[in-house]
Amino acid sequence: MTTESPEVTDHRVPNYGRYPVALTHGEGSYLFGEGGRRWLDFLSGIGVNALGHGHHRLTEELRDQLGNLVHCSNLYEHPLQEKLAAGLAAACELDLVFFSNSGAEAVECALKMARRYHGRRGDGDRRAFLALENSFHGRTFGALSVTWNESYRTPFEPLNPAVTFVRAGDEDALARELTTGSYAALILEPIQGESGVLPLSHDYLRAARAITSETGTVLILDEIQCGGGRTGRFLASQHAGITGDIVCLAKPIGAGLPIGATVATSEHGRALQPGDHGSTFGGGALACRAGLVFLSELFDNGLLEHVQEIGAVFRSRLLDLVAKHEIVTSVRGVGLMQALVLATPAGPINSTLLERGLLANATAGNILRFLPPFTITESEVDEAIQIVDAALTEHGKQN
Repeated sequence: MTTESPEVTDHRVPNYGRYPVALTHGEGSYLFGEGGRRWLDFLSGIGVNALGHGHHRLTEELRDQLGNLVHCSNLYEHPLQEKLAAGLAAACELDLVFFSNSGAEAVECALKMARRYHGRRGDGDRRAFLALENSFHGRTFGALSVTWNESYRTPFEPLNPAVTFVRAGDEDALARELTTGSYAALILEPIQGESGVLPLSHDYLRAARAITSETGTVLILDEIQCGGGRTGRFLASQHAGITGDIVCLAKPIGAGLPIGATVATSEHGRALQPGDHGSTFGGGALACRAGLVFLSELFDNGLLEHVQEIGAVFRSRLLDLVAKHEIVTSVRGVGLMQALVLATPAGPINSTLLERGLLANATAGNILRFLPPFTITESEVDEAIQIVDAALTEHGKQN
């Protein structure tokens, strides 16, 4: 046993800027801390806890699974994995699924799959990637290479040099780059989350699909934050009527458990053969059981329709704040992925929300981002709006 220095009081790597809140348990849309303090959760673990906290069915099924099988590795079959894969493939209108543990891992698999696809077709020189300005795809080296923000990239360079960024929404720039024929794939988020909830227009998404099809470029849709039902469709890209060649999922599909999925057409998915890629924990029995509960709640028990309805209510209430407060300039988002665009830094206002009992997120400098559980009620929306309204009033007087 090692002897620790008496000066060490926290043995975790200091890479997170945590809020001064210690959470102990949750119930529905609420989280509780030491001393019984309660917060209304409109961040849901950064878009993860789609069924809220302490969801009865999820809890019971995971307890049952813990008593049967948690992990067996991908050297062996277990019956839950194919069932979940089939459900995700159908929801994405695709064919094959590779399971991992996170969104970044899903992106890594997608990038490898795109290169392997071209390599097996004899187009091995198509190794570069095209990504969009304001993109965020993860923090591992491959995912970071296609992430635009320099503050994330610069400390870890050199990254993969075969990446070019083009302005989001510029169809001409997209066409100019892709007609060079050197790109393995275009990767994009239909709604750019980390950069401030920036939806790409349906026309742009349709153009991206058309240009990639014409040039033989793989289209990778990163739906890690905006997918899984958060916008009222299973994929945000489905609002534009397009289908990607490869789709990356994570966040809500495990309802709180870590799971990522790379979903692909048969042609693209079969580019990965034994030995090309793998994951020790990916697609484990416990995470797959959670994913099956999530899909059942979403499609069989009316949760997707609820997201559509309550998302419209939430957006309407946010638009009321635009009309009321000068420091709010607009609302952005779809369904239960919404943001207030402020004329002032969002960080201090977000701190006030925390003090007043609401969990949200400040991002991209002046954006308040809201990613509530899919299960929120209208009364909880009203409670959240009252807290935001009071915080905006307080900070409006200071400006």
